[in-house]
Amino acid sequence: MLLSRVSRWLGTPRTVLYVGRPGGRRCIVSEDRLGRRYLQFGWDSSYQSVVGPGFPLRLELEYTQAMVAAVAFVEEPRRILMVGVGGGAIPMFLRAVLPQAHIDAVDSDAEVLEVARRYFGFREDSQLHAHVADGRRFLEAPGPAYDVILLDAYGPRGVPARLTTREFLLAAQARLAPGGAVVSNVHRAPNPLFPAMLQTWQASFAQLHAFDARETANRILVGLTHLRKVSRAELRVRAQRMERGVPFSLRAMMARRYEDRAVRRAAIEGRAPPPAARVLRDPED
Repeated sequence: MLLSRVSRWLGTPRTVLYVGRPGGRRCIVSEDRLGRRYLQFGWDSSYQSVVGPGFPLRLELEYTQAMVAAVAFVEEPRRILMVGVGGGAIPMFLRAVLPQAHIDAVDSDAEVLEVARRYFGFREDSQLHAHVADGRRFLEAPGPAYDVILLDAYGPRGVPARLTTREFLLAAQARLAPGGAVVSNVHRAPNPLFPAMLQTWQASFAQLHAFDARETANRILVGLTHLRKVSRAELRVRAQRMERGVPFSLRAMMARRYEDRAVRRAAIEGRAPPPAARVLRDPED
């Protein structure tokens, strides 16, 4: 894997702009010849963000496009929570296409937010607020309800375990407004917890939808707590509302969405989802 990372660096020559402190989430910022900037957490990790500063509508990574497409599952998102900021590409995109929405962006590492501001054009204003806080504690604290909760908290060693459990997903649901959605970026590989993470989502939501990235191992999960069916036509119309000036097709991304029908069918019939081999739970005290 390390060799593949090195090969990618050689295939796309970049200038290193910033190297953060050694440790768990070591921020590394580089820039290619086109002016695109890359954020990695460690030299051998995948890209957390790829941003052309000054171009908030240009989401370079496919999984980020899928995450913003998932916002279409909510008819009129007025309040959005982003857990895991990275370079700030997703909150800046949503700030541009949903100017009336209030966005809270939460990251546990102050350095990440500072890097996003300094190198990636992340800017706070009256509608976009950044918070240095543990994502789970932020969700579990008293606060307003959100129409969309976006989870993108992967680091170099995977997603924090306390953000994978059924109890965490129930805490996220408790902060949802009626008709809201929880959206998460999950790595299918290399991630030994992926089967259990998927089963935990299946056991936690009335509806479960997903997008698979074609070029990477990212899967975007979309959990809904209600049973109302949202038609493909309705989803495309909502996605189109966010497409003005966007250099990629959210409607095309929506066409690749698929539904876990067993989860929805079980909820409609008032029974538990299919038996799961393993549902992730908080450790007992």
